[in-house]
Amino acid sequence: MSFLDGYLIFLCQPFYGIYLIFISLYGVSVYRYFSNHKMNEEQLRMWYTHLSIFMYLIFSSWTVIFALNIQHSEYNLHYIAIFTELGAAVVASTLLVSDKKLFVPILVTLMLPLVLYFFLIGTWFGYVLSVFSLIFLGVLLYAAYNTNHLIRTNYYQAQHDMLTGLYNRRYFMEYMEPLHRRLLEKNKIAYMLLIDLDHFKTINDSLGHEIGDKLLTAVSERLKTYCKDKYILARLGGDEFILVSDELDKNKETQEEAHNFALRLLDEIRRPYTIDTHHLHISASIGLHELENFSLDSSNFIKEVDIAMYEAKSKGRDGVIVFNKDLSERVERHLEIEQRLHQTLNGNRLKVYYQPQFDCDSNIVGCEALVRWFDDDLGVLSPDEFIPIAENTGLILELGSYVLHETFKVLHSWNEEGHYLQNFAINISIRQLLYEPFIEEVEVLMKYYFSKEDLSQKIIFEITEHVFSQDMDKVVKTMKRLQKSGITFSIDDFGTGYSSLSYLQELPIGEVKIDKAFIAGMGSNGNSEKMIGTIISIAKNFNLKIVSEGVEEESQFEALQAYDCDIFQGFYFDEALSKEAFELKYFKD
Repeated sequence: MSFLDGYLIFLCQPFYGIYLIFISLYGVSVYRYFSNHKMNEEQLRMWYTHLSIFMYLIFSSWTVIFALNIQHSEYNLHYIAIFTELGAAVVASTLLVSDKKLFVPILVTLMLPLVLYFFLIGTWFGYVLSVFSLIFLGVLLYAAYNTNHLIRTNYYQAQHDMLTGLYNRRYFMEYMEPLHRRLLEKNKIAYMLLIDLDHFKTINDSLGHEIGDKLLTAVSERLKTYCKDKYILARLGGDEFILVSDELDKNKETQEEAHNFALRLLDEIRRPYTIDTHHLHISASIGLHELENFSLDSSNFIKEVDIAMYEAKSKGRDGVIVFNKDLSERVERHLEIEQRLHQTLNGNRLKVYYQPQFDCDSNIVGCEALVRWFDDDLGVLSPDEFIPIAENTGLILELGSYVLHETFKVLHSWNEEGHYLQNFAINISIRQLLYEPFIEEVEVLMKYYFSKEDLSQKIIFEITEHVFSQDMDKVVKTMKRLQKSGITFSIDDFGTGYSSLSYLQELPIGEVKIDKAFIAGMGSNGNSEKMIGTIISIAKNFNLKIVSEGVEEESQFEALQAYDCDIFQGFYFDEALSKEAFELKYFKD
């Protein structure tokens, strides 16, 4: 080494030390920014850029060390420089294996000086070492590339839905944690949309799961294209998708824009799909929820937007519902009713009331058993409020069993006392009708409470038209089995649901009950009277009895008499009465 070379190295060393100090401080600042800041997507990309710069600087410093020491033969420093460069290459291939954009150029930067150095020695072993260095570079790149591919594949599978390629529930929940912190720090909000496809199960069942999967993929592509970078999009499972926006300012314009975005998204989903040879149309129900100071518990913020989505379904589907305070209070009341219903059933605090039924001459011929609930805190609860809750939670089975036992016991006692009614109607849900233990319970109770002579009395199970949406073969089989025990059937609220002439012919029913909404419209709504006339005409053709419920005025009673109805029920005659009041009023002799 010449004097000039040594002098240049001597001058470079302090500058190189300052350079290393600068890089170290820069690296510390990058680390601190990452640990102390809750970054959004844009900030994260900026941070990654700084991290990449730091990695290039720190590993290029090894090349500088190699260049400064490769000519030093004293103390074999050139050998140390060579092995240090090789070690740095191995470290880089291991440390940066998760990022192909970094490890490829950095490995080339570290190994290329070695290749050139060995080649410039000018001897046969120098050429051999140069080739070996190239082979070593290739091995490092191959190993790093395969490890990187494995890491990326595993990461993708862990964070993405395999069918649609969207983010999955796991990624979404992980994403919500930093978003939650950013919203609190910046005093901002975000909007969440939960999307559930309407009647997707029908497509899946009728056309097969393969078509259903292709439809889900097509829907996800539309959502992904439409949302772009505005929302994080994930598939929760089945036909449910969820979106969440970035941080937004709190104002009415933001809320209005989020709602309009949801409506436009709904239009996008509605556009026809061509799957194989099938032209499909599908809509969606969307719940929209403003996120501010929310809990990270998934049973909280997802449950709230889920409530809004199911509200959209209950209002006829194909719509957008915003979660708000009124909806929240309604849900809280729903949950309270559900909890109290458990307690009420266990404490037998429900009461069965009986509303009398009359013939066209105003003579009492029967009654309908109606359950009533008087709660000390909630007040008087309408069956329209707590029966659907019992249906959805499965408590209807326990509730129905209680009503069945109570009404059979009361009817038996009336028969024993000589108070005979021709008809005795009890409301039965579809869940009860298709529940095998309930059927067995009815059979046992019929044998226990009623003799063969009593079976001339009609014990009527009232079912709604929702029964038509079930497995009809199973429904008919169950109804015929119950008929053998002495049960007859009535279709309640006829004309409001799935009415079909073929069902009337198929089902073993004895009467239909005109919905009170049609009765209420008499005199003011010509369509109601046309509907009543049509229902009565259909029923007569099938030799079915006709019951009119909700009769509240004399004019309604007279008009229905003219239509040749068989049985009448409503406030015009009497309200539902307790057992004691019913006996006092109608069995006083």
